[in-house]
Amino acid sequence: MEGVDKTFAPILGLPLVVHTMDRFELSPLVHQIVLVLSKDSVDLGKQMVQQRGYTKVTSVCAGGRRRQDSVRFGLEQLTACEWVMVHDGARPCLDDAMLQRGLEAAAESGSAVAGVPVKDTIKVVSMDQTVQETPERSLLWAAQTPQVFRYRTLLDSHYACTQDFTDDAAMVESMGYRVKMFLGAYENIKVTTADDLIIVEAFLKASSGS
Repeated sequence: MEGVDKTFAPILGLPLVVHTMDRFELSPLVHQIVLVLSKDSVDLGKQMVQQRGYTKVTSVCAGGRRRQDSVRFGLEQLTACEWVMVHDGARPCLDDAMLQRGLEAAAESGSAVAGVPVKDTIKVVSMDQTVQETPERSLLWAAQTPQVFRYRTLLDSHYACTQDFTDDAAMVESMGYRVKMFLGAYENIKVTTADDLIIVEAFLKASSGS
């Protein structure tokens, strides 16, 4: 999928991001949506919001150079909220039950990240591919989104941190906040390759009963 905005890749007759957006638009747990896209896709995103009649979308804005820059830009567009969920537009296979688990976990600890226990044995290797360590698998989870935070906690963390982070949970952890893991779903994969589209299409068909 090199050179293609994966969030608009067609799946079941609709752009991938539409399937994701529908989940949040229809959820009673979500009250406001900010859609962050690449600069070249903002106009397309605005057209999509209008055509789909999304009522919760208050802003469609361009992202930045890094993932965390894009999240920060999105946070700055939000108005008057206590909790915020950060989610990848290329992860359409989620449901209200997962959102509810995230909110409950965040209410307990202040921050929470979706994830699943890893199924494979993980090896830590050196630059020359020599195995250095085999972590205890029972302690390892693969992080996903949504990730749920107190709005002020996440925004302040973004303003305070300048180094690169792979996700928002890692950033908040670095600031000393407690982050709780909650169960995501193995089907909640992020589309990064053409093969992923085939897998996600099967999951979406199964969830819709078609």
